Amino acid sequence: MKKLISTNPGKNYQVIGSINVSSLKEIGEKVAAAQKVRILWKELGVEKRTDLIRPLYKEFIKRKKEIAQLVTQEIGKPITESLSDLDWDDAYFKDFLNQGSKYLAPEISYKNNSSSHQVVYEPIGVAAVIVPWNYPFANFLWGTIPNLIAGNPVVFKHSEECPLTGKLIEEMMNKLNLPKGVFSEIYGDGKSGAKLANQNINLIWFTGSSKVGKILFEIAGKKFIKSIMELGGSNPVIIFDDVEINDQLIDQLFTARFMNCGQVCDAMKRLIVHKSVFKAVVEKLRNKLIKTKVGDPENINTEIGSLVAERQLILLEDQVKDAIKKRAKIITGGQRLKELKGAYYQPTILTNIKKNMRVWQEEVFGPVLPIISFESEKEAIELANDTKYGLGSQIFSEDERRALRVATKIDAGNVDINFGNHWQSCSPFGGYKTSGMGREHGKWGFQELCQIKVIAQ
Repeated sequence: MKKLISTNPGKNYQVIGSINVSSLKEIGEKVAAAQKVRILWKELGVEKRTDLIRPLYKEFIKRKKEIAQLVTQEIGKPITESLSDLDWDDAYFKDFLNQGSKYLAPEISYKNNSSSHQVVYEPIGVAAVIVPWNYPFANFLWGTIPNLIAGNPVVFKHSEECPLTGKLIEEMMNKLNLPKGVFSEIYGDGKSGAKLANQNINLIWFTGSSKVGKILFEIAGKKFIKSIMELGGSNPVIIFDDVEINDQLIDQLFTARFMNCGQVCDAMKRLIVHKSVFKAVVEKLRNKLIKTKVGDPENINTEIGSLVAERQLILLEDQVKDAIKKRAKIITGGQRLKELKGAYYQPTILTNIKKNMRVWQEEVFGPVLPIISFESEKEAIELANDTKYGLGSQIFSEDERRALRVATKIDAGNVDINFGNHWQSCSPFGGYKTSGMGREHGKWGFQELCQIKVIAQ
């Protein structure tokens, strides 16, 4: 039987463990079980479904350190980040459990003396939930828990990069004693995900690359089923000439680009700076990076760990080599950290950026930041929108009217102004263009998972 081998990218790819890849027969059986239980699960109602899921929260709290340790070992995320991520997940988990029934409550859309229209939210059916590795528990949480609360049985697939974390999640879910078929998990790579998508499912919920998203969207289109997708991003951050280039700003930019070794869909990936403050931004960011501790992810002093895998390291090298070939300037970094054994790459700043460079055109999933200058507001907007992606963005300006004006012209699902933060469990998240379709979180995310029915009387 074929196995998924889990390795530690921060410890020279040491083998951590393995798990059996799910066969086509196993995948089919799990989908069939989910279809068999869907009516029962629907008819339990939102409150009862939530009550059955709620004990998972206690199990999550109890096993936080265990989850964080395994995440760090499998994907190379610094242990302090892994623990912090789970604290962040806590708020989302509680919101899903405590607000789900409110988000899905029936609404009156029309009423007069003789008629009333009630809008109700009903489950779509069996959901194939397929997620990536970069936030292993959050991605499971966001895809699975709202679907289950909404009444959709879930067949779940985690990334092949973190199969042991996926197995731990399955063990935690199995403790709930949910009706058979309400939740099950399969294991494998992208081919296994495609096999799942081609089964008798009613919904595809996917987070991952735009490339894979398009493949799954094509499958969904042929099956004529709904798909909800949060895909790649190449977020622009614009800094105008009236901004003070202080430590608070530099720390914000550092986090926005280099958190999780730059492997974040919603990370800053292109920094667009007014020419009058360009030199100051580049210099202060460089000084920040050369003092940053890169190393063993299990060391509590480490600020940047490894990339998730050697394949990701090779891709990043190719993107940077392309930029250098086209005359980009390396301010700092630009190569592997050879003294460290594993998928380590130096945090890197590139300037003299041209639009034909891969680091500008593609999503860069690693600790590399291209910085480009602009002169006018119009040019800044054009540069920001010069991408096939449209997930997030950020604007720094002391002129509130200008910031709001520019925000309306950015093609992205969220825009942060100055130190605003769009990450709230009650607010919708999703992208424009090839960054996805549909939204997750809050009432908008829950209602995406439902058939909307009007009952008129």
